[in-house]
Amino acid sequence: MFHCLGPRVLLPEILDTLPPDRARASLHDLTRINRRWGGHSTLKTLLRENVSGAFSLLDVGAASGDMGACVRRWYPQARVASLDRIVSHLAAAADPRVASDAFALPFKPESFDYVFCSLFLHHFTGEEIVRLLAEFARIAREKVLAIDLERNPVPYYFLPWTQWALHWDPITVHDGKISVEAAFRAGELETLARRAGLKNVRAKTHRPAFRIALAGSV
Repeated sequence: MFHCLGPRVLLPEILDTLPPDRARASLHDLTRINRRWGGHSTLKTLLRENVSGAFSLLDVGAASGDMGACVRRWYPQARVASLDRIVSHLAAAADPRVASDAFALPFKPESFDYVFCSLFLHHFTGEEIVRLLAEFARIAREKVLAIDLERNPVPYYFLPWTQWALHWDPITVHDGKISVEAAFRAGELETLARRAGLKNVRAKTHRPAFRIALAGSV
């Protein structure tokens, strides 16, 4: 039976429970996946369609900060801050870095032009995602932006079928399959964003990256 043909399935992942030395290889894999299999290209399109000039952006759940590094490279005038709940995940991220809970961001309203997250929302239930997006909207002046996985059998089987050739860390394979089963269809993300109070919501599916890019105005 093929996975990912039904509704979302949320199961525990391992990465966030590991000590820093054990998590390092999987964090590196996530950066490699973003760079070579669609994360960065999806981000480039999302930014091109929604931002311009000098702006500030908060990257929530930033981990190693590779997506924020892309923003800085493509938009040299941008001011990017990285936030993650786990301090050790931010070790490779550029300053400014903040360790905090995404459900209670330590910023005043309208502190950033854009609040962004990548491969983050699928870790949470629908009700939790509505709360997160509402919290992101509280501190955004312009828009909330997000990239996440499409729930599809192709990305579900990609990691285990290529592990022998691409040398994925076992944690990456374990968590990757769970992440895809917990991922979304574009319409599902749009519905959650509207429930959070975002306006002019649009979720666009990018293939062959199997990513969904979401943008909503505050």
